[in-house]
Amino acid sequence: MSRQMARILRFDPKEADLRLSSANLDQLPDHIRRPGYDRAQVTPGIVHLGIGAFHRAHQAVAVDDLLAAGATDWGIIGASLRSADTRNALAPQDCLYTVAVRSGAGTEHRIVGSVLQTEVARDNPAHLIARMADPATRIVSLTVTEKGYCHTPQTGELDTDHPDIVHDLAHPDAPRSAPGFIVAALARRRAAGVAPFTVLACDNLSANGRTLTRILTQFAELRSPALGRWIADHVACPSTMVDRIVPETTDADRAAVSAELGMIDAWPVITEPFTQWIVEDHFAAGRPDFARAGVQLVADVTPFEHMKLRLLNASHSALAYLGYLAGHETIAAAMADERFAAFARGVMEDAAVTLAMPQGTDLAAYSASLLQRFANPALRHRTWQIAMDGSQKLPQRLLATMQDRLRQGLPIDTHALAVAGWMRYVTASDEKGQAIDVRDPMASELAAIARAAGPVADRLASALLEVRSIFGALGTDPRMRNAVTRALSRLYEQGARQAVQAWRPA
Repeated sequence: MSRQMARILRFDPKEADLRLSSANLDQLPDHIRRPGYDRAQVTPGIVHLGIGAFHRAHQAVAVDDLLAAGATDWGIIGASLRSADTRNALAPQDCLYTVAVRSGAGTEHRIVGSVLQTEVARDNPAHLIARMADPATRIVSLTVTEKGYCHTPQTGELDTDHPDIVHDLAHPDAPRSAPGFIVAALARRRAAGVAPFTVLACDNLSANGRTLTRILTQFAELRSPALGRWIADHVACPSTMVDRIVPETTDADRAAVSAELGMIDAWPVITEPFTQWIVEDHFAAGRPDFARAGVQLVADVTPFEHMKLRLLNASHSALAYLGYLAGHETIAAAMADERFAAFARGVMEDAAVTLAMPQGTDLAAYSASLLQRFANPALRHRTWQIAMDGSQKLPQRLLATMQDRLRQGLPIDTHALAVAGWMRYVTASDEKGQAIDVRDPMASELAAIARAAGPVADRLASALLEVRSIFGALGTDPRMRNAVTRALSRLYEQGARQAVQAWRPA
């Protein structure tokens, strides 16, 4: 954490008039949009787990629109599962914060008021469980990233050896994980005869609702077979597709936003104009009129989810690994290099043939819009940030497309280069021999594999492809092994820039 951020989080009450809050909303410049409703009349209906930047730039903005439209019983209680930073930053601001929407045309600023309170789950787990068990809570939503589901990405099954799962089974009333908190609250509602809430996953997981149902049911069955059956029979977990680019907020961003407001906002979020939220209309305890906030309600989100994972997320990851290795700090910088822009387009084109979309879906137009969004120079979306947690992301972003293309007898060279980029990245040493700060739940295991294999493409590719929790049976397919090994050899021999330059769609 920077010194500036540390100072802001050490809030001094004497500086209250300098900090964004309910008391000084009327002092904001006229061009700053602020909540169009009386926050004192808003009551909570949603508990959100994982109140990070993405949630505050995406779902919380949609709920802010709903509150302005009169749905004042759907306010948000946000909970961080680990870090206290969000609570510490937002509490002195009455949980108000700025969403700064940046494009080539400039920046628009909006104060969002839909978050009513923030908590730190581990500080008082009993209080959070009670919040979730309260009948007023009708939706529990979550953005905890792929690793927060404590599952095996390749299979979608609960990882019963995950340290947090082991802990939560031993201490069901003081959980650490998202599944542990959700099941604890559902168990309490069941015991009290209260109908379950809807659990709304908003992370980039394949079939996120169905995956979450499986995880919750498996976890609950380990506590009690009867509880597992009740969750399987009564709890709704609609699948969703979420889309908005939200870079990490920097100290420079905080300074720029605070200057625009004329007061300090310790925890603004930076984002792009585009936003999309598609939700299966399957709720157990009612829902707000999401359509009034631009949310698309559908019977089956699967084709839209696959479209995003295989076009947007896959090309984003490809740009992140290869772009980072080539020295590009941001996605926009990588896209300014025509070699990388062409490669991202190739990832999308190869994935598009594996998709079965509803009639009228224009995949070419969608892909073109993605390339335009990636190139937005006003967003500093760091390749390093997107490269995080690759072991959890690869199966649905890249490997699923490779499996489908192999079934269709199609080449996989484009995606193999992206996978090879990930393999080169997780060695934790870049092309200049500088250390890479690899953030991944499997980072130590992957680093050990890399050290044992050494910088030798065939040994490294072979060893990593044997990690079943990532590659499953695909890692044993000789076509996969040959394509990835060839691509990794080119990365070692030529470097990322030249490997991408030499790439040509098959």
